[in-house]
Amino acid sequence: MGRDGQLPLFEAKAAKGRILFGLYAVSTFVGICLICVYRLTHLPEEGKVGRWAWIGLFLSELGYILYWFITVTVRLKPIYRYTFKDRLTQRYEKVLPGIDIFVCTANPIIEPPTMVINTVLSVMAYDYPPEKLSVYLSDDGGSCLTFYALLEASQFSKVWLPFCKKFKVEPRCPEAYFSSTSEPHHDDPLMAEEWSSIKKLYEDMRNRIESAMKVGQISEEIRKQHKGFGEWDLVSDPRNHQTILQILIDGRDGKAMDVEGQPLPTLVYLSREKRPKYAHNFKAGAMNALIRVSSRISNCEIILNVDCDMYSNNSESVKDALCFLMDEETGREIAYVQFPQCFNNITKNDLYASSLNVIMEVELAGFDSHGGPCYIGTGCFHRRETLCGKKYDMECEREQTTRNNDGKIEESASVLEETCKVLASCSYEDNTQWGKEMGLKYGCPVEDVLTGLSIQCRGWKSIYFTPERKAFLGVAPTTLLQSLIQHKRWSEGDFQIFLSSYCPFTYGHKRIPLKLQISYCIFLLWAPNCLPTLYYVAIPSLCLLKGISLFPKISSLWILPFAYVMSSSCAYSLGEFIWCGGTLLGWWNDQRMWVFKRTTSHFFGFSETILKQLGFSRSSFAVTSKVADEEESKRFEQEIMEFGAASPMFTILATLALLNLFTFVGGIKRVIIDMQAQVLDSLLLQILLCGVLVLMNLPVYHGLFFRKDATRMPCSVTYQSIAFALLASYRAEVVNVWKMGRDGQLPLFETKAAKGRLLFGLYAVSTFVGICLICVYRLTHLPEEGEVGRWPWIGLFLSELWYILYWFVILSVRWSPIYRNTFKDRLTQRYEKVLPGIDIFVCTANPIIEPPTMVINTVLSVMAYDYQPEKLSIYLSDDGGSCLTFYALLEASQFSKIWLPFCKKFKVEPRCPEAYFSSTPKPHHDDPLMAEEWSTIKKLYEDMRNRIEAVMNMGQITEEIRKQHQGFGEWNLASEPQNHQTILQILIDGKDGKAVDEEGQPLPTLVYLSREKRPKYHHNFKAGAMNALVCNYNTCSDELACVL
Repeated sequence: MGRDGQLPLFEAKAAKGRILFGLYAVSTFVGICLICVYRLTHLPEEGKVGRWAWIGLFLSELGYILYWFITVTVRLKPIYRYTFKDRLTQRYEKVLPGIDIFVCTANPIIEPPTMVINTVLSVMAYDYPPEKLSVYLSDDGGSCLTFYALLEASQFSKVWLPFCKKFKVEPRCPEAYFSSTSEPHHDDPLMAEEWSSIKKLYEDMRNRIESAMKVGQISEEIRKQHKGFGEWDLVSDPRNHQTILQILIDGRDGKAMDVEGQPLPTLVYLSREKRPKYAHNFKAGAMNALIRVSSRISNCEIILNVDCDMYSNNSESVKDALCFLMDEETGREIAYVQFPQCFNNITKNDLYASSLNVIMEVELAGFDSHGGPCYIGTGCFHRRETLCGKKYDMECEREQTTRNNDGKIEESASVLEETCKVLASCSYEDNTQWGKEMGLKYGCPVEDVLTGLSIQCRGWKSIYFTPERKAFLGVAPTTLLQSLIQHKRWSEGDFQIFLSSYCPFTYGHKRIPLKLQISYCIFLLWAPNCLPTLYYVAIPSLCLLKGISLFPKISSLWILPFAYVMSSSCAYSLGEFIWCGGTLLGWWNDQRMWVFKRTTSHFFGFSETILKQLGFSRSSFAVTSKVADEEESKRFEQEIMEFGAASPMFTILATLALLNLFTFVGGIKRVIIDMQAQVLDSLLLQILLCGVLVLMNLPVYHGLFFRKDATRMPCSVTYQSIAFALLASYRAEVVNVWKMGRDGQLPLFETKAAKGRLLFGLYAVSTFVGICLICVYRLTHLPEEGEVGRWPWIGLFLSELWYILYWFVILSVRWSPIYRNTFKDRLTQRYEKVLPGIDIFVCTANPIIEPPTMVINTVLSVMAYDYQPEKLSIYLSDDGGSCLTFYALLEASQFSKIWLPFCKKFKVEPRCPEAYFSSTPKPHHDDPLMAEEWSTIKKLYEDMRNRIEAVMNMGQITEEIRKQHQGFGEWNLASEPQNHQTILQILIDGKDGKAVDEEGQPLPTLVYLSREKRPKYHHNFKAGAMNALVCNYNTCSDELACVL
């Protein structure tokens, strides 16, 4: 019972099935915990395959988990309300409050005047005392065509309203009624006659309005019908005009009656003043102007606002709302009553997921149980005082719920029109609280959500009501791009609120319940949810190309929590969707649009918000088109996805679709080629994820490659998306990150792709587009036969084609360079005792242009490698057949006995003596041992170099030197460098235990070779020398070869 012992005007009931929902929530939570445990315990170690991809996926899953908690909080205990309108009528029939109804439009092209007046007529015909209704149309487009349509509606209302009330018509929107209702049967001839007559009057009115729209202006004959048309004589353009205010029906005037003598509602046209230097603040500015103007004309306690496409589908909605606002027990604390946003053009399977059924049926009902729904901008009944910034306190409890409106304003309509214009002027809000503490908030694309939050934070509560017969029906987007743009604006505005001072957790702290603060985040975090979705859509697929597993193996028990969470979430989502009136195919479309919106709309909304926070962008407001041509409507009804426009959103959609197609094919190929059960075992979940994404994107593939009509994916989008998808796939295929060995050991080297490949890809794609355009230009502007310059033009084109061919060759080389890094410590740990032998080939051909001192510096540098010397063999091929070179090598073999231990002892770099001594100063006195040896060895090197250069200057070997080694005897038989026998001398035999340096360590093998040369035989230059060395290698050793 109420406070006065009366029965309440409404009741609230909790949703059914909460036990099942609780079981789902608890079991899914357990699965989520196990997934987190798996991610943490199976995190790849530093340096292992896919570590960062794994971490990124875990962070994405944490984002999903956070959002899942928010959705569960909202769904914990939704409530549904039921009204008792008969009790309202019994108690308050004679003291019902006045209702001001605001209808907002902004553009007569995308919001046709015929649609606007249908909404106006539907709310004028409410089952409510007409003298207590005042309807205001705000025309932000400032169009005389819209004014003319409203003038026609004011005349038509005189027959339409009595017809609706006489026959209890539903819906009371003429267009919706006549299009959905057939002519009455002959058993009611009176209604049949009136039905036909009024339909004819409506069609005549509609034709007159549409004719004026086609002409684009108002004829002089029509302009004479009402003085209001004179206002447009002063209008320069829709964004620069004075306030236009016209009271078309003055409900206070006793002459304002319908054809049956019943009073008509007040009907007012307003186009607020607009000047280029003033911000008009979009819909919020229009609503605030209406609040001020209506306070002077009708000043009703209750305000209903609807979008121009949201016609009234239930004539008793006003009474439903008043059952909450006038309830004796709780009505005084209720600020607004929000009705669902529903649509009349939804197809059976809801191709673009525009019905918002789950949001309207479940999520906003969950809001209601936590303190009240958010304000969604349309279909909402407000207390005027809450919109004017009043706080809820005990004074509100003592005030009367209804207001006595008998004290009517005495001014005439013409006087009110003039006096109220200042209330809608550009400068009226200067230095006031309008847009801040009064009226709707400014500075946010979703001013409705922000305004509702601020009202709740002032102590008021709100109500969400879903009547059995839908209260309002609007027009949903009929193309994919319209839907994506609409959601981009919503997500951008919601995220702006989250990052602003109005964030529910700060602004709502101790003002609204914590559950309501959390509930708001279900919408406010739409935009950042794009990040985990983009990651999940792209990265697992790219990792599939490389065979990097990011999920448990199918044979592992860890697969169970993943499988359960996925299946339970899908099953719950499907059940919830069908419970809300959807179909199985509709649910699939909803899942597709969930991915589409998060990867495009929410991504752009997120980016725009971040840019705005950094000061690089400003808020904008995009009005969604409410009109579609015949072909577009036909495709929409057939549920054929519409593309057609070149949009960055479509580029992202197509790129991701193609990327998943490429990776899915690559993953299947990997399974087929490898033919190993372990590959399928570890990658099956990723293949399934990729396959689901491919199925979701079937309409995109159809639009890219198979559609031939004007609404296929634009060619520019197709080319860009193919290029981007191929670039990403190729990059993933080439980059080899920390690939494990066959035995599970860490690799001995890694390969990394060059940085800046994205910029290079953009350069390549853009240059390719430019090249194509150049070719098109050359072909389309080719001088005709006989014209001057035709052949030079053709020659230049052929030259450019050659440049283009060579550019492609260069591009292929630069496409994806890779760089490698080695891990020598791992090599030493594993293979120190079984390292292979190394044969090193050094080639020289002429002692004059390749001085022997230079040759032996190279030989000494490789002899001093940090490697087991007994496993090194150095071969010098002397194609010049010079005894001078042989002598220099003989000197080097002796010098190596002190040079090698010096290098290894002091870790000398470089180990070429000439380079070392010329680049390294004498060591400091803090290391006297090295300083002493450094000086000694430098002296020995210089002595050796001087001896070799002295011999070079003489051009021959002295007899004294020739006696030092029996190898010099070979030159007794050599007549000239191009005609001599093979000369082969082993100067150091590494197999000989006596071949040691001065510290007793073994020396590398050192061999001199000058292959046989005869005038009748080709010696084949360096290749012949190398082959001779290889032959020697094959004969003498079983080792690896290194060529220098």
